[in-house]
Amino acid sequence: MHGVGVGRGIAAGKALRMPDRLTPPTDAPLEGDAEGEVQRATDALHQVAGDLMSRGETVGGEAQDVLQAAALMAQDPALADDVAARIRAGVNAEFAVQEAFGQFKQMLVALGGYMAERATDLDDVAQRVIAQLRGVPAPGVPMSDEPFVLIARDLAPADTATLDLDKVLGLVTQDGGPTSHTAILARSKSITAIVGVPELLDKVSDRQLIIADARSGEVTLDPTAEQQEAAEAERIKRAEVANAPITPGALADGTPVQLLANVGRPEEAAAALELGAEGVGLFRTEFLFLDSKTPPTVEQQTEQYAAMLRAFEGKKVVVRVLDAGADKPLAFLNDDDEENPALGLRGIRALRANEKVLRDQLQALADADAATDADLWVMAPMIANAEETEYFVTISREYGLKTVGAMAEVPSIALQGSQVLERCDFVSIGTNDLTQYTFAADRLLGTVAQFQDPWQPAVLRLVGMLGDAGAAADKPVGVCGEAAADPALAAVLVGLGVTSLSMSAAALGDVRAELKSVTLEEARERAARALTAVDAAEARRFAAGA
Repeated sequence: MHGVGVGRGIAAGKALRMPDRLTPPTDAPLEGDAEGEVQRATDALHQVAGDLMSRGETVGGEAQDVLQAAALMAQDPALADDVAARIRAGVNAEFAVQEAFGQFKQMLVALGGYMAERATDLDDVAQRVIAQLRGVPAPGVPMSDEPFVLIARDLAPADTATLDLDKVLGLVTQDGGPTSHTAILARSKSITAIVGVPELLDKVSDRQLIIADARSGEVTLDPTAEQQEAAEAERIKRAEVANAPITPGALADGTPVQLLANVGRPEEAAAALELGAEGVGLFRTEFLFLDSKTPPTVEQQTEQYAAMLRAFEGKKVVVRVLDAGADKPLAFLNDDDEENPALGLRGIRALRANEKVLRDQLQALADADAATDADLWVMAPMIANAEETEYFVTISREYGLKTVGAMAEVPSIALQGSQVLERCDFVSIGTNDLTQYTFAADRLLGTVAQFQDPWQPAVLRLVGMLGDAGAAADKPVGVCGEAAADPALAAVLVGLGVTSLSMSAAALGDVRAELKSVTLEEARERAARALTAVDAAEARRFAAGA
């Protein structure tokens, strides 16, 4: 069986399936005091939110952000009001929760993109609230006295983030794609994982022996003793390579490839440095804005930016200015309803329409840069053409910012690559959105998952166009999307002209090891083969020489 592998790990062992979901509540009429039932539902929502927040604080990092977002769903006032209204209309609390969350889920699915993917998280929150009301444990990862390979339709963030890595050898899911939360969190925790395996639940039973090879995306059922021994030997070999002494990123022939970390908060810096990050390829600044009804002050922003820059003293730090709109709406940027917000005022468009927000952020970055010794690079999201590039570069230069670039997430920027690079200092490719917009397929929406794979030859061609433009202009072109964390794809990206790769810090070891195994000529050959493929699966095979 085949799916999409996460990382280079391999796991062999007995399979354990995630338990079934709770039985659905019935619509039996409410018996007793409605206000008492409302209070019981309110208490359950608060309990679940508190538990998710606590789990997030325990695990930290990217997982904490995901779990906090789930907790905010449980605390959503509109949801709580809807639940209360349904109870007062005469239904029991469990059914009210199911119906209210179900209606909210339908709304998120209709929005598409990132919001549609949150629908899966919402299902998990609803299950936890219903379990709390029933006084039973919430469905979760099965308990086992021996290590196992976890089999699931998909995993909720709370489950993925808190997996017991002493027991879970690997993770295989039927749903999900390479940029799903399951894949992202598995990568951040260095869990051997394969996602999107068709018919997985129909073909794998509890305690069945399996081998999951993330490098090939292959799941072997009922392996022979010889296959199990070979898998264990390969696991040890790959672990030794991944844990080799940390060195700067480079190919086998010495060609340098800068390996950087994607970071969401200053407190994540220490872990990234420990894992060998040569700097930051994407510092997301949204954490300062998303929980606010008004923009943070210049002083508040300066403090946070300076903390990040001090952590990476003497190293490159690429900061993305506020990326809001579409999946991350902010009332102070755009309070108008948009029929298709993913194609509306987002990224640089939203900032341009609210220039004071952009200017305050650039002032804060300039102030932080003046107070520290890191090598600050600044870029804007969702740049579509040369004109938007010139606008952002011009306004950034007013604040004395020296290295200014554009994020390539819209296909049009690749078509104007040479003109864009005439006007800015670098380009950084966000492969998640670039893939979404190339195929008009919502990110993380399972029904169009086959189009969300950065191995798609059409996406690789766009990367190659930008790589060629960068080489002609003698300016760097990086990748900061999830594609950079795929070791096999990382080598292909370098073959397409990419000069730096930024990823979750946990993926640095695997990518560093893979790059050391190929020369520049070999990387270019892999890229050339991948470009001849008709789809993502074929591109993977062709790149591997199959």
